[in-house]
Amino acid sequence: MKKTTRPQILLAALLAAAPVSAAQAPAAAVARIDQIFEQWNTTTSPGCAVGVAHNGRTTLARAWGMADLEHNAANTPATIFEAGSVSKQFTAAAIVLLALDGKLSLEDDIRKYLPEIPDYGTTITIRHMMTHTSGLRDWGSVAGIAGWPRTTRVHTHDHVLDILSRQRALNFPPGFEYSYSNSGYNLLTIIVDRVSGTPFPEFSKQRIFGPLGMTSTQWRDDHTRIVKGRATAYSARQRGFSIAMPFENVYGNGGLLTTVGDLLIWNENLETGRLGGPAFLETLHRVGVLSDGRSITYASGLMIGAHRGTREVSHTGSTAGYRAFLARYPDAKLSVALLCNVGNANPGALGHQVADVFLPAPLVVAEPEREAGVQLSATQLEARAGLYRDARTGEPFRLSLDDGRLRAGNTALVPLSPTSFRAGAAGRMLSFEASPGSTRMRIRERGAQGDTATYEPVPAFTPTAAELAAFAGEYSSPDTETGITVVVADDRLFLHRRPAARLPLTPVYPGAFNSPIGLIRFFRSNGEVTELSVRQGRVYDLRFGRAR
Repeated sequence: MKKTTRPQILLAALLAAAPVSAAQAPAAAVARIDQIFEQWNTTTSPGCAVGVAHNGRTTLARAWGMADLEHNAANTPATIFEAGSVSKQFTAAAIVLLALDGKLSLEDDIRKYLPEIPDYGTTITIRHMMTHTSGLRDWGSVAGIAGWPRTTRVHTHDHVLDILSRQRALNFPPGFEYSYSNSGYNLLTIIVDRVSGTPFPEFSKQRIFGPLGMTSTQWRDDHTRIVKGRATAYSARQRGFSIAMPFENVYGNGGLLTTVGDLLIWNENLETGRLGGPAFLETLHRVGVLSDGRSITYASGLMIGAHRGTREVSHTGSTAGYRAFLARYPDAKLSVALLCNVGNANPGALGHQVADVFLPAPLVVAEPEREAGVQLSATQLEARAGLYRDARTGEPFRLSLDDGRLRAGNTALVPLSPTSFRAGAAGRMLSFEASPGSTRMRIRERGAQGDTATYEPVPAFTPTAAELAAFAGEYSSPDTETGITVVVADDRLFLHRRPAARLPLTPVYPGAFNSPIGLIRFFRSNGEVTELSVRQGRVYDLRFGRAR
């Protein structure tokens, strides 16, 4: 007989005392759910809580692992976790309520409410921020480049405004593309403060949490405040766990303290519109549209897509050691809420495994016929392999020849002609064409959503000592209020940053190096190195000028 763990005992007691829903998940389904979370069903590990609802009624509520390893407190379905970016839909909801009140328009220029944001010569709207199409750099990434990544100091919204007020450039013109950025959602909370005259946490309580009966939900606007019933977050180590709590007072991008039960209440409102009505629901679910007319899958804190052929409205979350997943499947009348306090949990994968237990078997849809491809010689394939860079962003792009096939990372390319290749099953196409000034061809890429990119051939870079020495020097950036020093040591470059960071630079192509803080590119004027640029996922081209 399998030994019953302490969390199971506490959970059984909790469920025995809780009201029973009109319908409960079948025993076989519960057993499958327990199996998914079996690795955390122990008194020596943090874990997760899951809630499932059908037609608005909770049919499953379970938890595994410990809420507090130091005090032997177990997770339960009533445990409070932090929801990470699942929080964004609540911030968007507050903005939409103000829009329906007539207090603002989603098409307003954000500088109407946030004059601290620089004038970039183009309008950034509130809707741009809600759909991650504003072009604003992610403030946390900028802080990380400066040496203060999130959770290493107590950032506040004053810090957010201060950092964003100093950015001399956007990642891209507003509406040009989608790029996930927490900055927009922190700024949205400040807009709510200023427009409503009520602090955002109180506004949320009065207009959202209270009316819906989400009695266990609040914002983490003060990370030192005692929250009864809250799980501590942990990161997994080689042996055991370490505490990994959010060490900041920013919220709106994340920071929602809640339970799986309260999240199911919210999801049901996104079906019924009991709070907000039809216009509220329509606005929240309206996907973003880029300036070229293409629609994206991101709406206002919600991803609109499909899973196993079933419509899905979802979002994942990750903050410090917390992980979260919230999804609705309108056609199946199914909601799934997942909250974890263990950093190595994959919320999207776990949440979908839970959903798969309850979703109907997917319809078998015939795969569209694809061209089988043509045979190319080894010489033809070798001519296409090599190193390229994105002509707009500078990002390296490598094609390798492996076992007679061209590959972009792990994706095998299927040749449709000597110059045209299909990459993967999503409709991505790579076409080769003559590149001026090079014996190699450049690549034109077209994605499934119509996005395009051009990759230019570049040689690999093995710099000489003299070439390395040309990059050495002191650089500074007003965007980050940070100075860095590039030095040569042991025949390679290092980036030094106060107080004690020593980051190695690995050459990629001439003038470009990979580093722990992103792609570093050096720029010249009249033959002399005058600038370096840092590029990472949420900061595209942050310049440091050379002081000497």
